[in-house]
Amino acid sequence: MAKAARKIVFSRSRDIPFNKLVLSESNVRRTRPEAELDELVHDIDRREDLVQGLNVRAILDADGNETGMFEVPAGGRRYRAIERLVKAKRFPKDGLVPCIVRKSDTRILAEDDSLAENLLRAGLHPLDQFRAFQDMLDKGMTEEEIAAAYLTTVQVVKQRLRLNAVSPVLRDAYAEERMTLDMLMAFTVNPDHQRQEQVWEAVQHSYNRQPWHIRQLLTETTIPASDKRARLVGIDAYVAAGGAVLRDLFEDDDGGWLADPALLHRLVSEKLKAVADEIAAEGWKWIKIDLDLPYGYDHGLRQIGGTFVDLTEKERDEREALRAEYDRLEAEYDGADELPDEIDRRLGEIEEALEAFEKRPVVYDPADIARAGVFVSVDRDGDLVVDRGYVRPEDEAPITVGRSDAETDGESDGDDAPAAPSAQRAVITIGGQGTDADDDEEDDAIKPLPERLVIELTAHRTLALRDVVANHPHVALTALLHRLVLDAFKRNAHGCAVEASVREVHFPVQATDLKDSASAKAIQARMEAWKADMPLDDDDRLWDWIAELDDASRLALLAHCVSYGINALYERPNPHSGYGVTQHGLDRRMRDADRLARATGLDMVEAGWRPTVANYLGRVTKSRIVEAVREALGEQKAQLIDHLKKPEMAKEAERLLADAGWLPEPLRSADPDTSTTDASEAEGEEALPAFLTDDEDEQADDGEGDADDPAMIAAE
Repeated sequence: MAKAARKIVFSRSRDIPFNKLVLSESNVRRTRPEAELDELVHDIDRREDLVQGLNVRAILDADGNETGMFEVPAGGRRYRAIERLVKAKRFPKDGLVPCIVRKSDTRILAEDDSLAENLLRAGLHPLDQFRAFQDMLDKGMTEEEIAAAYLTTVQVVKQRLRLNAVSPVLRDAYAEERMTLDMLMAFTVNPDHQRQEQVWEAVQHSYNRQPWHIRQLLTETTIPASDKRARLVGIDAYVAAGGAVLRDLFEDDDGGWLADPALLHRLVSEKLKAVADEIAAEGWKWIKIDLDLPYGYDHGLRQIGGTFVDLTEKERDEREALRAEYDRLEAEYDGADELPDEIDRRLGEIEEALEAFEKRPVVYDPADIARAGVFVSVDRDGDLVVDRGYVRPEDEAPITVGRSDAETDGESDGDDAPAAPSAQRAVITIGGQGTDADDDEEDDAIKPLPERLVIELTAHRTLALRDVVANHPHVALTALLHRLVLDAFKRNAHGCAVEASVREVHFPVQATDLKDSASAKAIQARMEAWKADMPLDDDDRLWDWIAELDDASRLALLAHCVSYGINALYERPNPHSGYGVTQHGLDRRMRDADRLARATGLDMVEAGWRPTVANYLGRVTKSRIVEAVREALGEQKAQLIDHLKKPEMAKEAERLLADAGWLPEPLRSADPDTSTTDASEAEGEEALPAFLTDDEDEQADDGEGDADDPAMIAAE
């Protein structure tokens, strides 16, 4: 007959006065026993109760009889918390404490009880905490009350609630450990469950499951709050117009992302139009507005002069007082290792005030205003940049030649007498930003680079060459003499990379980032520095000024001037030689440019060029993107991206190539040992560089294609 299993009988619970309890030496928690005890004291005090009682054993005397005292082997932290409340007079010394009293005849050691209580328990899954916070919020507790209850911040509560608000599909994936907590946090950036699930579907089987990549995908159709368009309009104005802002509660998001680009574009247009209307009221003939005015936007235009509004006597006194204070503070703290905060702040305030005096309004002649125009753009900080007073050649005042005083007098009372400028309506143009067409369905062949892209890349290289030659006077002098010798002795130097007349070559096609390149800024700074010292208003004084320069300064100035004549720009050769450059001239230009690059040690990587989606990777075929990564980083890295869609591939390639030092063919210096074939040297032949050669329909046979034509601009 089978023996019946012994039934379990649980220990009885009872309330025991606190002063009858002592902490047991058998409690296994001995390392940092008071860690996080403040939180437990706060919780017991808040509840005015215990969530869980103590586990105690009766203390026996030498004869084995109960003494009326009890030791606490399991529940030591709760005991210490109650002890603190007793000392704070929040709980009486003899107050009753709920306890489970272990049977005195048990064979289980007290250490066993203490160890079991701490080991045989499962920590709360984070998802359960998120849901619990949401339940408390739904049942009437505020975020502040939840934060106070658990001694945390409202921000932490908001984070937990945001994590609970993601798509149930993502919560399930996290619960099943198919995604990490960092990944789940990244998904909270965009509250759209459908978009979250789309991105999860895209990344869960991808090699790239990094949180930054998830955030990037979730915000790819938005505009960063740090964008100059957002700064121009203002986040408050955008939100007031009904726009939504996505925020990342777990990382610095630099203001977040604007989720409604169409609304932002409308607000930008409205603000720019309002600014244009204000400026138009001044009487200008035309106003051109563009978020990104191109490098050399004022080429061929004459800038009219104006006069600053005179300062009042009070303003002059204020300016002189500020200058005197600035000089006094500088002299007082001259040699100090560090300025006191209040002095540094005051110097900054004085500088701003003095700068305001220098930026006071300029007054122009009404006759000049009637024929001149204004450029309006937006800088990186979202501030408007208004550049007034440019006259187009066709708007210049006609010059009267050979007219006698009699003729002039005879017309003074006639109907044809010149009239004073009448009120006119300014012609306002607001430039839009176009996007190149893209087709993700491409074959595996490496097609030639789009001609527009080559022109943009060589424009970058031309500016970099100008900057580096200006810093190498010996090379500049050699280049100038080389050109002069060709002119004097061979008289067929057409197409060289140096224009001896120092005619600055402007770029009809250029990338939007060209004006912000390090080379463009260095050239402009050097130009402004020279202009500040030159008496340009008087040719005789200018001659004397140049004559008095020391040899080093003369060479530096020569290098700067010669650099403006450098032209390393690719352009489609004209086979008929009627205008533009011939193939022979283009080949010579590119060889000269390579020679200058070698002589000066030009490195386009050091000059600051990096491949990005905007300036290269988003403009070429997928096969060229993969080839670029393969060249720079090897086959293994190339295989990591070759399965991706075009947009995702371009973005990932930008990240991989950021510090790889890779350059596309138009930006590389040619091998000096490489010789061209006789055919490519032939005058009038239409042979193109290797990176352009292909029989594409977009290459016009007559060489007269417009660089702005969509077929030419579009990425392959």
